[in-house]
Amino acid sequence: MMQFDRRSLLRYTAAAGALGLAGPMAGTAFAAREKELNILCWEGYNSDEVLDPFRRKTSASVKAESGTSDPDMINKLRAGEVNVWDVINLNQPWARDQMWPEGLIKPLPQERFEPYFANMMAPYGKEYPWCYSPDGKELLGMVQRFGPFNFVVNTDKVSRATAEDEGFNLFNEASNAGRYGILTYDNWNIYHMCIGAGLDPFVKHSEAEIAAFEKVARAWFKGAKLLTDDLVAMNLALINGEIDFYLTGGTYTASPARLDGATNIRGITPKKGPLAGGKGGITWVEITSVVNNPNGSPLALDFLEYVQDPEVCHAVAFAEGTYNPVTQMANPQVFEKFSSEELDAIQWDSLEEELSNTVDYQINPDYDVMDKIYNAAKREA
Repeated sequence: MMQFDRRSLLRYTAAAGALGLAGPMAGTAFAAREKELNILCWEGYNSDEVLDPFRRKTSASVKAESGTSDPDMINKLRAGEVNVWDVINLNQPWARDQMWPEGLIKPLPQERFEPYFANMMAPYGKEYPWCYSPDGKELLGMVQRFGPFNFVVNTDKVSRATAEDEGFNLFNEASNAGRYGILTYDNWNIYHMCIGAGLDPFVKHSEAEIAAFEKVARAWFKGAKLLTDDLVAMNLALINGEIDFYLTGGTYTASPARLDGATNIRGITPKKGPLAGGKGGITWVEITSVVNNPNGSPLALDFLEYVQDPEVCHAVAFAEGTYNPVTQMANPQVFEKFSSEELDAIQWDSLEEELSNTVDYQINPDYDVMDKIYNAAKREA
C-alpha cells in the first residue's frame, strides 16, 4: 500500500521545474507549447501509469503536481501560476463557484466533449450541474473519479447496519470515547463535525449553530484515540483492533485495505441526517478543467479526451494505491476492465444505495470561522 493519501503533502518533484516557468522568461518558455503539458491535480492523474501512455502517444513532456487541498491549488492560480498550468483537477464546486467567475479556467468545446457524457453513470451525465457555468451555457470540465466520503468501520466490531442507522452519532456517544480515530483531513472533518452537530455544513450558520459545532469538535477530538493524516496507519489501527471506526473516510480510504483482503473494513454512508433532503452523507466528484493560461498547451484538450479511453479510465480508478469508481463505468467497455476483487474493493455492491443517501460536496460559507475553532480543538487534543 502507498504511504500517502488524498490530502498528503507528497508532490512530484518534476513539477518544480514547471514552477520556474512563471519567472521573467515565461513568455519565451511557453512560446512553443505543442510538446509540453503541465497538470495540477489530485494524486492519481500524476502517476506514470496514467501519464506514460500519453507521453508516448504525443512525444510530449508532461509534468504533474499533486495538491494538498482544493483551495491550495486554486490559490496557486491566483498567485500567478495560471501561466504555468494547463489542466487542473479539483472537487466539484470549485470550477463553477470560484475558478470560472475569477477567469481562471476556460470553457471546453461542447461539441467535442458532451458526447462522452452518454457513457457516464447517473447523475453525472450531461445534466450534471457542476460541470457547467451557473447559467448553463458553458461546459467547464469533465467528471471522472468520485465516491461517498463519510466514515469507516471494522464490521467485526460495528455492523454496517448499525453504522448506517446511527451515522455520525456513533462519534457523539460518550461510551464510544477511545474507540475511534480521526483521519485529519481538516476541511472534511469540519463538514462531518457539522453533521454530528445536526447541521448542514453548506448553509450559513447562526451563532448558536457555530457553538454547537464547537461543542462537537472539542468532544470528538477529546474522545479520539488516534489522530493522523496517514490513511495506511489508520487502516492498520482498524485492522489490528486499536480502534473500531474512524472519520473522515470512505471508499477512497477503505479500498486499499479491502483490496488486500480486509473486507471487514468498510466505508459507511449514513442513511439519514441534517443535509438537504434529510440525507446523511457527502460525495466528492472530481472535475478536470483547462486553465486559462494565455500560453496554454494545445495538448490540454487532448488530455481531457485521452482520460475517457477505457484503459485509461481503469488506470485512473486504480492509480497510486487508493481506489475509486469512475463515472465512465456505465460504459460496458470500461466496466469489463474491473475484476470482481476490484469491484469489491470499491464497494460496488452498495454504491448506488450510498449515493442516494448523499449530497454533493460544496463550499461551507462559515469555513473560516469553523476552521479556527477546529484547529483550536485539535491543538488542545
